[in-house]
Parts: sequence; C-alpha cells; structure tokens
Amino acid sequence: MIIAGNQPYFIPYIAYWQLMTACDLFLIGDDYAFIKDGWVQRNRILRQGKPTYFGLEISKISPNRLINQTELIEINSTKKLKDLYYCYHSAPFFNRGYSLMEKIFSFPEKDLTAFLVNSIEIIREYLGIKTKMMFTSQIEGNCRYKCEQRIFDFCDRLGGTTYINAIGGQSLYKKDEFAEHGIELKFIHSHCREYKQLGGAFVPGLSILDVIMFNSREEIAQMLGEFTLE
Repeated sequence: MIIAGNQPYFIPYIAYWQLMTACDLFLIGDDYAFIKDGWVQRNRILRQGKPTYFGLEISKISPNRLINQTELIEINSTKKLKDLYYCYHSAPFFNRGYSLMEKIFSFPEKDLTAFLVNSIEIIREYLGIKTKMMFTSQIEGNCRYKCEQRIFDFCDRLGGTTYINAIGGQSLYKKDEFAEHGIELKFIHSHCREYKQLGGAFVPGLSILDVIMFNSREEIAQMLGEFTLE
C-alpha cells in the first residue's frame, strides 16, 4: 500500500492534491504542533496580479498546542467572500470557485481541524479525488515518536510499503534508512503547467482556489497527474 500525508492546510496549492492523488491512503497530520507562520491556517491568492495571503484567524496562538487543540476566531464570512469577489470576479470559473468557498465558510465549527478537514473534503469532491483519508491521531501511540520514526510506525501498522513525501522532505529523510525498515521512500515533484491568470506574468504556487478560478474541471484533472515520483 502507498501512504502519503500532510498536515491539514487551508485551501492548499495543487501539489498537495497531487500528493493525495498519488497514494492509496492519505494521512491528515492533526496531532502535530501548530506552526504560527506555516500553511495550516492560510494560503496565497492573486490580488491585482500579485500574491497575497488569505487565511483564517486563530484564537490564542501557541507553539505548545497541537493542530487539533487549536480553535478559530469567529469567521467574518461576508468579508472573506467580498475579498474573493474583488480578487476573482472576472475569472472565467469564478462562480464555481466562489460557490465552493461559500460552502467552506458556512461550516459552523470553531475547531480548526474540523474546519480544515471539511474544506479539504469539499475541494477534493470537486476535484474528483477518491483517495481514502484518516487522521494520524487515530493511530494510537503514534504521537510518541518523532520525525521519521512516526512514519516507520504508521507504515508498519497500516501495511504501508511505499511512502511518498513532498519534495521539500529530501533534506530530512533518507531512502536507505526507509529501506532498512522495508519502506520505499519517494518524493513527489510537481510539474503543474502555467495557465492564464488576470494581469501580467504567471504567478505559480498559489492556492488551489486560484487554479479552480481559471481552469475547467477537465483541465484540473489533467494537472493533478502532472507530477513525477523520484
């Protein structure tokens, strides 16, 4: 079985969804430390041709809390949606992207993990991704391990023979160490094509929302397969 995973991010960029597409089981890392300036509660969208952060407000930010121990400040969905209208109302698939975000912001849960996972479910349904998901917190005792030891543990217990990691993990994880535990380690490298946005030069690495605003579902389905495993 091929396993991959990542923390629950807010409307993450397309490589996140490619990683989900590439595996049999995608683990949502909800019992990892909340990182204040990471991607858990925010992402980037396009505003007047330039990337800008768009995200959620967190109650009582603390590095000592796990993601699943973190709560949201009440979301001003009217303001959030107004910002998205300002940025994307001229995009060819605006109505589709806007409708998805209306569903996401209508979710009444203040628990950060619940809110993020609901948003992931909404988007992955739109993208047509059928990969099974589960929480790392469901794997009893896994949180007592650190770094790659957590991966060795859940691969062993879940029957994972291959683990796919984001390309940024090449500096952290070594293939020979994984092989010693009977696990093939691969890294996913995204080759997402450029597409026409509003304004000037193409801005890569934005939220999946930007991709949805400017591309048909058929085009996005093709993009989801544009990666290599190294």
